[in-house]
Amino acid sequence: MQLTTDAIVQLLQNWGLLLLLPLAIIEGPIVTVLAGWIVRLGMWPFGWVLVTCVIADLTGDMILYGLGRGGAQHLPQRWRSRLGLDDARIATLATHFNRRGGRTLILTKLTHSLGLAVLPAAGAAQMPIGSFLFWNFLGTLPKSLALLSLGYFLGQAHASINTWIGRGTVAVVIAAVCVGGVLWLLRRRCAG
Repeated sequence: MQLTTDAIVQLLQNWGLLLLLPLAIIEGPIVTVLAGWIVRLGMWPFGWVLVTCVIADLTGDMILYGLGRGGAQHLPQRWRSRLGLDDARIATLATHFNRRGGRTLILTKLTHSLGLAVLPAAGAAQMPIGSFLFWNFLGTLPKSLALLSLGYFLGQAHASINTWIGRGTVAVVIAAVCVGGVLWLLRRRCAG
């Protein structure tokens, strides 16, 4: 069974913000656009939707940050070498995030797709969590406002968003399989 945009909107209308939070963590931009449309329909209050979408976006970013912060040293040495995660590279990342971490995170928020690489890199560089959250919040707030506004004003074109959701779902599945594979390999290595 394929989950269509109309079905997602119906689920969001029925379950409200309780469902919005986990869906926005998994696929934030598209869900945030749909939430803006539901706000326009008068079914949800704008303020609570904005707070929920910001929390969801920051939560997803913290997960990626945590993977970088705690995951790099658990990778086998040859994987670390292939990924360029030797001690010298991590020291370079740390220097970068100490000097330009805020700018990097703001730019990451503007491009969205860079987050998959930059957010774990910030964690691997041991960027202080308070600084990470501060700069990430500064980038997340306008991004969430823009996506909600897009949904509010153009949400009636949600049929075309269905294509975006399909692509986003494929990306989430691929990421989940990759993370699952890495966790399986790490568990296997630790057990052996």
